[in-house]
Amino acid sequence: MKYITNQSTDPRYNLALEEYTLKHLDPEESYVILWQNEPSIIIGRNQNTVEQINSEAVKKYGVHVVRRMTGGGAVYHDLGNLNFTYVMRDEEGGINFRKFTEPVIRALRKFGVSAEFNSRNDLAIEGKKFSGNAQFVHKGKVLHHGTILFDSDLDRVQEVLKVKENKFKSKGVQSVRSRVTNISEYLVKKSTIEEFKELLLHYLFEEAGAPMEEYVLTDADKSAIQRMMDERYGKWEWNYGSSPSFDMRKSERFTCGEVEVGVNVKKGRIEACKIYGDFFGSEDVAEIEKKLTGLRYDEDEIRTALRELNLKAYFGPLTEDEFIKCLF
Repeated sequence: MKYITNQSTDPRYNLALEEYTLKHLDPEESYVILWQNEPSIIIGRNQNTVEQINSEAVKKYGVHVVRRMTGGGAVYHDLGNLNFTYVMRDEEGGINFRKFTEPVIRALRKFGVSAEFNSRNDLAIEGKKFSGNAQFVHKGKVLHHGTILFDSDLDRVQEVLKVKENKFKSKGVQSVRSRVTNISEYLVKKSTIEEFKELLLHYLFEEAGAPMEEYVLTDADKSAIQRMMDERYGKWEWNYGSSPSFDMRKSERFTCGEVEVGVNVKKGRIEACKIYGDFFGSEDVAEIEKKLTGLRYDEDEIRTALRELNLKAYFGPLTEDEFIKCLF
């Protein structure tokens, strides 16, 4: 395992660095990156951006809005938040959050922080979330990244994110502010985020039983990352995209997360389909959208088409009946 030093705080560059590491560095090597972003909202791959943000607050504070390549929900980053990324071979063939969060939990215990895995992709202290995690699988490799709220502005989190009521009502809580916490409050020995970052990297290698070895990005690497940033993460088309109006739009929350489906129906057939949500899957839901386009808006015909697909690969633990519930 090698670490990559990254001093950038530009979320567009940092997300490009992750993707480049996954797709273009040595496929047999494992990498870990610790990094920070200046104030940003990082949107999940399958989410409708305009429904996740408070546009006025985003403009007021000059917050970046950038879409990542992994699923899950929108998160707020600032310089009081530390992100960690693992890129390594996918030996288990799917999404596995515990594999990558357990080393972080054990490392945090060395700081005196009693962290625990909480729900499908969160880490928490005393029931309060301080880390959200997401994954993406590509050609036999997995990218896992997570947040660690160290000393973040928790009031700003609530202000810039437009949180859907159904997400929090289903968990019986009242606000974002009451559900999250900073780990700096729990450290036995107080430290700066830079000191914490250095020690955490050391502990992660210790947990992996590997010597600390750095991979230094070459000029060619940096140029390629910059191109990826310019062509994807710096573009409105990727970060916002166009969100068409739909004849039918329905959202439901399941074990896998929120699933929202919109369809345009003309003369009884699905002319357009779009799927949003904060679910996690190893396959691109665009394949399902394409599969449904052109079908009659008929439950039996749609069920027949869905049976040719493995829904779990796209959504995680979602049943055919649950998906149909989002369509009718």
